[in-house]
Amino acid sequence: MTLDLKRSLRPLGIAAVCSMAAGSILPSGTPNSVHAQETAVESSQASTVGISSEKPAEGPSVDLGDGRFMVSYTEKIPGTDITFEMIPVPGGKFTMGSPEDEDPRAEDEGPTVEINVSPMWVAKTETTWAMYKEYMRMYAVFKSFEAEGVRTVDESNQADSITAPTELYDPSFTYEYGEEPEQPAVTMTQYAAQQFTKWLSLITDNQYRLPTEAEWEYAARGGTQTAYSWGDSADDIEEYAWYFDNSYDGPAHVGTKKPNPFGLHDMHGNAAEWTVNEYSEEGYQWLKESPVDNAIDAVRWPENPWPCVARGGSWESDPPELRSAARLASDDDEWKNEDPNFPKSPWWFTDDPSRGVGFRLFRSLEPLDREALKNFWEPTALETVDDVESRISGGRGGWGLVDKDLPEAAKE
Repeated sequence: MTLDLKRSLRPLGIAAVCSMAAGSILPSGTPNSVHAQETAVESSQASTVGISSEKPAEGPSVDLGDGRFMVSYTEKIPGTDITFEMIPVPGGKFTMGSPEDEDPRAEDEGPTVEINVSPMWVAKTETTWAMYKEYMRMYAVFKSFEAEGVRTVDESNQADSITAPTELYDPSFTYEYGEEPEQPAVTMTQYAAQQFTKWLSLITDNQYRLPTEAEWEYAARGGTQTAYSWGDSADDIEEYAWYFDNSYDGPAHVGTKKPNPFGLHDMHGNAAEWTVNEYSEEGYQWLKESPVDNAIDAVRWPENPWPCVARGGSWESDPPELRSAARLASDDDEWKNEDPNFPKSPWWFTDDPSRGVGFRLFRSLEPLDREALKNFWEPTALETVDDVESRISGGRGGWGLVDKDLPEAAKE
């Protein structure tokens, strides 16, 4: 992309790109290619991926009551041999937060609220380095495209573009405790995790995203209302979680402890997992004052880059921090303390506890329209938008077009 084009796109900003993604007409009367992409994604999701007309003989399934069953499925990242498994999770109602008599308990875990949750698929494990490094590889790929003048990003397609994370400032920090393919990927920002889900969605035609806090807690509880998905006591924690007392060498391979009742592994420990929610010390008082009908709407979209919410605790955490209701607030001042860049990286953290923070993929049963998806895939904090644009205008990042042809183009 030329410097002049970058300057011409800069006033649009990420927020403007997101609004174009909702299906509007682009400048100069150019038909919005995103609308066709949106239709293709929704059509694909409405077909057979994760849906069966028969209940499987074994394994988790959700009866939709209309002759269809949600079933587990394995997705292969196009252009690779990397796969991940998605598990069907039934809808229902649950009590979000912890009761006042739960011991231990933090004030930000209440007041408790009743939340309805729609059926969804949830990744069986946390996102691994095998998966995330394929996304990391896009930085060099996009830079190559830019240098060669191919697959250029302009006003007609920028809504289908992403940024890829720049190279790690200090790989020895991020990889000190391993970078094995089956370990959970860690140290990425909430924004980077969001862009990963957009990249994956557009190359697979399935809508992957981060969860809301309510969706995450519902999935973690697995139909329980106890402190942990296995009960109120931490006595059995060794069977279900990697945490401070048994993780001497860093995060373990995903899926090596017992799953919760929904069949999801590592919801407690190993890596804490990003949600899309902004953090508030007042907990869920805002949901008491402005109730919502469904967990997907139970969101405080971030107005600032931090604090945002990660859930589940990590390999660095003590048992109370692994409870289903426990919350972790991000802190960019501390988590990016060693980052020498200005502005500091929108994609990476450089300080603990970020080596214990990763994410997990969620997918709604009913496809979301592009307007609803934009906040799941793009930053809502203007400071993050500005930081990304500043890095890109300074040549320390770039846009890349994402579509079904990208994997093949990346190979070439």
